[in-house]
Amino acid sequence: MQMPDEEMWEKVSRDFFNIWNFPNCLGAIDGKHVNIQAPDNSGSLYYNYKNFFSTVLLAVVDAKYSFLIVDVGSYGKNSDGGILQNSKFWKKLNTNKLKLPPNKPLPSTTESLPHVFIGDEAFPLSNNILRPYPREQARTELSKKVFNLRLSRARKVVECAFGMLTQRFEIYQKRMKIQPKYCDLIILATTCLHNFLIENRTPGQENEFHSNINLLTAITDNNNENSSNSDAVLTTRNKFKDYFSSSGALDWQDQVATRVS
Repeated sequence: MQMPDEEMWEKVSRDFFNIWNFPNCLGAIDGKHVNIQAPDNSGSLYYNYKNFFSTVLLAVVDAKYSFLIVDVGSYGKNSDGGILQNSKFWKKLNTNKLKLPPNKPLPSTTESLPHVFIGDEAFPLSNNILRPYPREQARTELSKKVFNLRLSRARKVVECAFGMLTQRFEIYQKRMKIQPKYCDLIILATTCLHNFLIENRTPGQENEFHSNINLLTAITDNNNENSSNSDAVLTTRNKFKDYFSSSGALDWQDQVATRVS
């Protein structure tokens, strides 16, 4: 899997804006628990909150459902946020080694903002990662609810990618009865094969997947914001929020947002 360079990141950003109306976005992040047989002498390391043994595929996915970066092999008991913060991706992100594009104004604005990855409430809010507002805040402010809706809509590509992976490769539909190191190799191989199939699908086939993304997605129930977030990080999310409710607004968003509980 090729490590993205600045040119690739720019293309991913354009695709997220053109397809999902989310500017300055470089990918959606999420984790998938892959069901495995309990490894020998592993105790509860692989036992997850869903009550089965798993190894975790943490992935960054582009706007067209291809895997950009994958981290495989973390223990099932670990949280997505914890896995992210112990990954090579996180270390490179925080040491400016990912060759990300420079800050850029959102369309029809003048203030430069960073390029970002988007995730759900399990991930930390940082200079380059956006997560939803807590539900209590979104309930009382329409602009925050709209932001959550727009972020969730674009973030669904990673969930769809996992769904496509499971559909295409039957091994994900049952428990893998092999040692974790071999599971990791299989998972890596299937993500590469998935990308090959995505790149070689027939024109227009992506519409089948786009139509499956439901706009009425639940807003996060997590009401605990990390108090260590700097004002600059919070301001970045607020700038995106303001953009989605002004020059970047979509005709349907307010009506749909008010229907989301």
